[in-house]
Amino acid sequence: MAADFLVELGTEELPPTALKTLMQAFGQGIEKGLQEQDLPFEKIETFASPRRLTTVVRGLADQTPQKEVVVWGPPAKIAFDADGNPSKAAEAFAKKNGIAVSELQTDNDGKADKLVFRATAGGDNTVELLPTIVEASLNALPIPKRMRWGASRNEFVRPVHWLVMLFGDEIVDAEMLGLRANRETRGHRFHYNQPLLIENADDYLKKLPETGYVMVDFDARQAVIREKVEAEAQKLGGVAVIDQDLLDEVTALVEWPVPLAGRFEDSFLEVPSEALVYSMKEHQKYFPVVDSDGKLMPNFITVSNIESLDPQQIISGNERVIRPRLSDAAFFFETDKKKTLVEFRERLKPIVFQAQLGSIFDKTERVKALAADIAKQLNGDVAKAERAAELCKSDLVTDMVGEFDKMQGVAGYYYAQNDGEDEEVAQALQEQYLPKFAGDKLPSTDTGTIIALADRLDTLSGIFGIGQKPTGSKDPFALRRASVSVLRLLVEKELDLDLKALLQTATALHGGNIKNAEETVNTAFDYMVERFRSWYEEEKIATEVFLSVSAKQLSVPLDINKRVHAVNAFNQLPEAQALAAANKRVSNILAKLDSPVAAQLDQALLQEQAEKDLAAAVSAKAEEVAPLFANRSYTEALATLASLRESVDTFFDQVMVMADDEALRNNRLALLSQLRNLFLEVADISLLATKN
Repeated sequence: MAADFLVELGTEELPPTALKTLMQAFGQGIEKGLQEQDLPFEKIETFASPRRLTTVVRGLADQTPQKEVVVWGPPAKIAFDADGNPSKAAEAFAKKNGIAVSELQTDNDGKADKLVFRATAGGDNTVELLPTIVEASLNALPIPKRMRWGASRNEFVRPVHWLVMLFGDEIVDAEMLGLRANRETRGHRFHYNQPLLIENADDYLKKLPETGYVMVDFDARQAVIREKVEAEAQKLGGVAVIDQDLLDEVTALVEWPVPLAGRFEDSFLEVPSEALVYSMKEHQKYFPVVDSDGKLMPNFITVSNIESLDPQQIISGNERVIRPRLSDAAFFFETDKKKTLVEFRERLKPIVFQAQLGSIFDKTERVKALAADIAKQLNGDVAKAERAAELCKSDLVTDMVGEFDKMQGVAGYYYAQNDGEDEEVAQALQEQYLPKFAGDKLPSTDTGTIIALADRLDTLSGIFGIGQKPTGSKDPFALRRASVSVLRLLVEKELDLDLKALLQTATALHGGNIKNAEETVNTAFDYMVERFRSWYEEEKIATEVFLSVSAKQLSVPLDINKRVHAVNAFNQLPEAQALAAANKRVSNILAKLDSPVAAQLDQALLQEQAEKDLAAAVSAKAEEVAPLFANRSYTEALATLASLRESVDTFFDQVMVMADDEALRNNRLALLSQLRNLFLEVADISLLATKN
């Protein structure tokens, strides 16, 4: 028999940013407990609202499956003496399995007669197991800090008030967190603030929205919010800006969502729209509205948790709340514009970047020098790069960024425009932080790209230089993200720059603050290139492909990336494994030699037809791929070299490499060395060979 199992824990309002995670974790914990007990079920559904966590298990078996347990013991000849009396081994086996010695049985396991214990396991009632499973799931929830309430010794993320546990139509006998399970849930705090009796899981999902004014289905509630917010924006002639993180948070704040549109004064639109949007989203949890051109409109949409008889009162209240927030933003903007970014830069001098690496002002000086060096290598505008570097951190001490920290860079852009700075310089102040996260866009300007590189390289070289390499989950300066960002900038912007050389320049600019420059460069470089490994794992590129390229110890990320993709394409060819195995064989042979192999091949010593054919093929391919290597057309080059497979296979089948004649042997080794060197122009493909 099977039935649906419902468990709901009612609480005070749960943390909105954690609700979705808690909901999913609660369901996963129960699923894990059921699987550990081998309890069959059809599926698990999870639900949550601000005041409840709920899991429904559909089609849960009413007992664990029965199965025969067979435990083999010692051989019969050891278990009994010549007179048939049980030995200590037999007594120990009987005790281990909880039976009397007289109950011992013997059977043949296919090899010998042995003691055997047979029993039937399982058949446990599900309702007796559920309390332990639910409690274990609650205890395992990802709650950084639990709290106590009243005189209770129980701990949870918020005070708990009720517990519903039903298996089918029956209450599960359980007590946890000081609550006795029953069938009594609660409705909406305002619309239905009273108990609501539940018959079973389906009744729960029906009564809560229909009677209790609670849309308990998180995903359905979110879909309603999105639909109604978009409809409100459409009424205004605009489009709602709906970020997923904000949508998740708003969904976690309401049980009965009622979107309402409000308005603020047009004069606030003179303030940078990013500041207004930040204030609406971060402080008030409002959805901004933009017109068809993406320009901010003087409207917002809030999601109320009650269905008011006079919604205008709620709208007016929210308009009164948002006005001082936007007024603050306007005041900060106007006040900041009275000073230039150059004047703000002077305020960076006493602000410490890192105790051993000086102030933020010092950092801008180093970034300026490094940016100039990068600009020269890229034939960029050195003057723009230097100017952007000087001003890149000035907005950190403005009132705007002091109040809205996410405005850093954005505020700098607007203030640079106000100061009459070059447009690309202004843009660079905003683009220096790109990309901010995985998959984020890259800077659109050359100067922005240069500052983004220089800033991160300064941080990486400095922090590694003082010995603060990231360990485990600790990465206070976000060096992992900075490393990936540098690699993305170099690769996706197709910048042919030597990463190790850049790190050497960046390290040198720290002067005496870094004691061991060579070690710093090597450690930082190795760490950054290693980030490529996870990069390619996400692209589903085999680890051995990356290792075959990294074995060449290259230092230009753009070049590394081209080689990795070329080797990955080569690895898909039917000839790849045979040629990789051949290269591995050649590598092993050459590694055992005491002296270097001759660079030139003596044509007169070529005897066998197979070695003549291979020598001719290697010579022809070397000439064919030379221009491809010069142009870094590695994919095409390896595809060309793949045609060597037949000649290589024939050579190894018909030619004895380690011939007794020394001259003959050395000439054949020289031929194999030339073959291997052709592939080594791209990577060590011997590392692609599959281990047998």
